[in-house]
Amino acid sequence: MRKLILGFYVSLDGKSADADNGIRDVMMSVDDPKQEEYFVSQLWEAGAFLMGRNSYEAMAGFWPTSDHPSAKAMNDIPKVVFSRTLKSADEWRETRIASGDTAEEIAKLKAEPGKDLVAAGGTRFMHSLIKLGVVDEYRLWVLPAVTGKGAPLFPELDKPLNLRLVKSTAFPSGVLELVYAPADK
Repeated sequence: MRKLILGFYVSLDGKSADADNGIRDVMMSVDDPKQEEYFVSQLWEAGAFLMGRNSYEAMAGFWPTSDHPSAKAMNDIPKVVFSRTLKSADEWRETRIASGDTAEEIAKLKAEPGKDLVAAGGTRFMHSLIKLGVVDEYRLWVLPAVTGKGAPLFPELDKPLNLRLVKSTAFPSGVLELVYAPADK
């Protein structure tokens, strides 16, 4: 069974990169070939890239024509956009729409053969996956910046989410990759 990996850039104070708080600018300005090479190698390990509609619309307007080092991987990896309103996903090749119940769609994807699934994108989509309890691994890319504002990566929860550190990697730029799994898995 495939794992669902939640991958997300976050500030030191735990704010998500999809808010208008400057973190996206920090993320795009990191000049660290070692980190970029590592990140791209991680992308190639994905069996599918999962996202919500808003992220799909933003990324579909960027990646197909980008010359960014991650572009080939982002364009070639199969993608699944979760949306009940999107009618087509023709703007970005290798993309299909999942419009059913999110937990059921995730269960179907996990049951398919292949490499692990990577979910990324908007905070609202991430929050829904966390609340559903379908995330098998949290891959947080912590940026060396504090915003003081913005949406938190993790939603308000009914009970604590206990995690165990699986791996950590520090890069010369100050970016940290922290990989956690639910403590009970």
